Amino acid sequence: MNGLVIKASNAVLGGLAAYCKFLSANDSGETGGHQSGILISKTAKDMLYTEQELRENHILKKNGRIIWQDDFWSNCTFTWYESKNELRMTGFGRGFELLRPEYTGALFVMVKNTDEEYRGFIFNTDEDIQDFLDSFGLTPAETNRPIELNRLNHEIREKQAIDAFINGLGAEFPTSAEMSSAARFIQYQVYLNKSLTIQDPDTMLLNWTEEEYRLFRAIEHERYGEVVSRGFKTVDDFILLANQVLNRRKSRAGKSLEHHLAAIFDENKIEYTAQAITEGNKKPDFLFPSEEAYHDMSFAIEKLCTLAAKTTCKDRWRQILNEANRLRDENKYLCTMQQGISAAQMDEMKAENVVLVVPRPYIMAYPKDRRDRIWTVGKFVDYVKKLEGLK
Repeated sequence: MNGLVIKASNAVLGGLAAYCKFLSANDSGETGGHQSGILISKTAKDMLYTEQELRENHILKKNGRIIWQDDFWSNCTFTWYESKNELRMTGFGRGFELLRPEYTGALFVMVKNTDEEYRGFIFNTDEDIQDFLDSFGLTPAETNRPIELNRLNHEIREKQAIDAFINGLGAEFPTSAEMSSAARFIQYQVYLNKSLTIQDPDTMLLNWTEEEYRLFRAIEHERYGEVVSRGFKTVDDFILLANQVLNRRKSRAGKSLEHHLAAIFDENKIEYTAQAITEGNKKPDFLFPSEEAYHDMSFAIEKLCTLAAKTTCKDRWRQILNEANRLRDENKYLCTMQQGISAAQMDEMKAENVVLVVPRPYIMAYPKDRRDRIWTVGKFVDYVKKLEGLK
């Protein structure tokens, strides 16, 4: 998507009101008529004037300034002619460069930031026009009127946020931490749900995980879609790219859960050390409240806790058994996105004091008679808060 289209879409979302229309031949000056400027639909008069102003004035003028294409300013004047039931935007100056015959049929977008300040965008290619309309779920028949932001659904907002992130990438691919952070930011921006990080961390963890997957796939498509569609000269070229893509997927998935859990702990003001060193080169994913406390032999064992993060755990759960010698006889917590394991494996875990921490909706995939052993993410957060005297 063109960067200017993204800027226009963001301007609409951040402005007080917005309007769009296709420029007519009279707007662009192609007809050579004596009128100048852009005819604005009377449906937009309420975004420019108050009811009292309209009631008390037969001809009503309002001056302002408008920045065009996010690049240069001009003056502008809005005039309401009650007798003509007409609203016109003028005052750009003689020979204004964006109102020429070649702009007939271009899409004009106007955003109101304040009563005096406006932003204007003109898109003159089919691709840019379609991209802008798609951003707001509009058809050409739904132009020449104010853009109703309450029509925007979350999918459209999410697509805009993802496109904006991809457009701003400098490197070929963001790091795993940057990807996870962007997924959380998009969720907050689109769904306004940051409070869920404290109120319902189970749901938030799933939201972030799904958002990051969608973001990652969008970046893959942007980076590799055209290469794949063109095909490969040799099998070796295909294998090279395939391996590159698969390795990046594995790397991202392996760290994603850790990044999101850390964000939950941070938002809940929980103290922890990530990848703390216990004995030798052992590194539990999370150690509460800190690595220093763990190595302080006067610090009570019952106030210490570890959490491992493994996207899947059917075979790898045993790796966590010896990550902290001081806690060998205590419960060992394991957060996973695994959707179900066998009853026999759960019994083995119980025998080794391993407590599964699973997002609430996933618990239904586990053996019914053993679900009471599983902790939700929220329960684990509350437990650690209690250990640290936060609740």
